[in-house]
Amino acid sequence: MDKRLSRILLMVLSLSFILPLGMIIVWSVTVSWPFPEVFPRELGFRGLRAIFQPGSQALGSLMTSIRISIFVTILTLAITIPGGKALGIYEFPGKGFIKIFVLAPLIVSPVAIGMGIHGTFIRMGLTNTELGVILIHIVPVIPYGIRIFTNIFELLGNQLEEQGKVLGAGSFQAFIHITLPTIMPGIISAGSMIFIISFSQYFLTFLIGGGSVQTFPLLMVPFIQSGDRMMAASYSLVFIMVALLALLGIEKMLRLYYSKNSGIAGVFYTKDK
Repeated sequence: MDKRLSRILLMVLSLSFILPLGMIIVWSVTVSWPFPEVFPRELGFRGLRAIFQPGSQALGSLMTSIRISIFVTILTLAITIPGGKALGIYEFPGKGFIKIFVLAPLIVSPVAIGMGIHGTFIRMGLTNTELGVILIHIVPVIPYGIRIFTNIFELLGNQLEEQGKVLGAGSFQAFIHITLPTIMPGIISAGSMIFIISFSQYFLTFLIGGGSVQTFPLLMVPFIQSGDRMMAASYSLVFIMVALLALLGIEKMLRLYYSKNSGIAGVFYTKDK
């Protein structure tokens, strides 16, 4: 009975993903599909041609989005790993308040955050620049990284790193060769989430970029709002494919990493798989 229920749940979850994706694929090549006809009346490739033709603005904006998301992921991980370690391992006054405070970007409206930061960025000359967009993208993803790494370090503790120090390793060596490989699954999970959230940002990019920094969502959202279903579906399909490829690529990197590096984390990962 349990196996049958598991199969039914798996089938329902699979269909809930496949059916909407299938409709997006169909609409990406549908020129005309009037009600109540069951199948499209006319097919075409206007949307896909507009994205993939040489010199397309969409391809340029896609590369810009990927580049920005990569930088955001690297910088956010560099901030949240030590932040999560501090909150997960050490005890200090105000720790509980800081744990709540770092969630503020999830609680406060992005409009309020963006408008407040926008004024500061104007004075600093960061508006209408990729650097400004990268910095504003870090704000909404910080809580996710901090939360993930706080939980990881609360479970992991500091014993392995301290043992390395007892055996003669310095603080930097212990972190690089012991802690970092052990938390690698968390880095991959957090990095995937950070990349996708940054890649999908629209309002903050539009506000800080001012139209000078063209990312993929800035081109996609107007088509969705205008009701051009072919173009909206074509852009959405590319958006989903990039996100899936990013997740699969990160998963592949994780498998390669643990196939070449033995250790405690590698043992745990191979057992899970």
